[in-house]
Order: sequence, then structure tokens, then C-alpha cells
Amino acid sequence: MSTGTPADGVRLRVVSYNVHGQRDDAAALAAVVRTAEPDVVIVQEGARRFRWRQRNAALAASFGLVVAAGGLPSLGNVLLTSLRVRVLDTRCRRFPLTPGRHLRGAAFADCLVGGARFTLAGSHLSTDPAERPAQARALRQDLAGAPWPVIAGADVNEGPDGPAWATLAEGLTDTAVAMDRADRLTYSCADPRRRIDALFVDPRIAVLDYDVVDTPQTRRASDHFPILVDLRLPVTD
Repeated sequence: MSTGTPADGVRLRVVSYNVHGQRDDAAALAAVVRTAEPDVVIVQEGARRFRWRQRNAALAASFGLVVAAGGLPSLGNVLLTSLRVRVLDTRCRRFPLTPGRHLRGAAFADCLVGGARFTLAGSHLSTDPAERPAQARALRQDLAGAPWPVIAGADVNEGPDGPAWATLAEGLTDTAVAMDRADRLTYSCADPRRRIDALFVDPRIAVLDYDVVDTPQTRRASDHFPILVDLRLPVTD
């Protein structure tokens, strides 16, 4: 990716991808991401239990990237970057556990690329509609407190008409809407019928392109289609 000039801002290519616990075609998954040539990948359903460090490192290596943050501390949300991106700080959070439900969380990384600073975030909200809104509020509070313009990828587990989605989108740009491509469905690969995966960005970040990658490879690689977005970040002082 071209870094652009200070006057133009800095270009960044982002993939947000629920990789289905790497239970599908691993070769297709690696090929999908390598073909996209992203600067950062926001992973949902990465490794979160046994040998999670090694497994996430192997996933990153298969993409030609490195692990920035996440894994067990964020319950499977993993942030990957190319060597073009410098990671300045990382943190993870876990949402309060509802008894009998699946523990969820989020990963964050403060990054620098070509003179532009940004905060990268990734999360995977609950499948339970009663549990999602509180998780969305907690995540939105974290995003509001981020030190730099936010790029947040999430499997929201509901569509844009849901309350959790509305909470996350408040004050941010839905990149699909920005490019008039909100009709691109992300789930499931076998029967595409819902847009439950999203990439939200700070309004100071320009959205240059947006796509949901639907190919024979992506249909083998996971049960979700990946989101591919090109952005232009403002240069920070």
C-alpha cells in the first residue's frame, strides 16, 4: 500500500474477519488474506485457549503478518499487523460474564503508520440479544476513550437495525454505509442473508473503498465473508 503524502493523509488497508476458529479450509483462509494485502487484520474467533500464543502466531505468519494484541486475554479477538505498522501500546478487556453464557471481550492496539496514529479495536459480541447491548455500551465507552482516531471491527451478531449495532455506530462512520454498500451481506457464506459484521471508523478517517469479499475461496475459508476496507488516515502532529 502507498503511504501517500502528509497533505493526502496515510492510506491503510484493513480486513475484519471472523475466521470461524480456523475450522474450515486453512489454505483458502491464508490465500484470501494474502491476496488482499492488508496492513491490519482484525480477527474474530482466533485462538483463545490451549496454545493460543503459538496458534495465533501461526495464523499471522500464514497471512504474512505479526500478532499485535489479543488472544486469551480478549477471548479470541486478535489484532494482526504488517511490519509497516508500528504498535505503540496494547490492552484487552473482558465483558462481564452472564452465568451460563459465553465469555466475550475485546482487543485494542494504539498504532503508528506513516505519521498517522490510530487505535485499532476488535470484538465479537454475544449471540444473546439480551446480553449484547451491555457489551456494546462497554465497548463504545472504550472506543470513546481511545487516544487516537478509532478503527473498530466487530462481529456484532445482529444487523444494523439492532440496539447493540446502533450503540457501536454512534459518533462513528459505518464504512459500508459510507460507500453505499450496506447491501453487501457478510453471513453466512453458505446462505448469505445478514450483515452482522462491521467496520466502524472515526469521522476524521476517510473511507476510500469497501467490499465484502465473496469468492469460491472465501466460501471455503470460513462461515463469514471478510470485510475489506481502504482508508485514509489524518496525519497527527
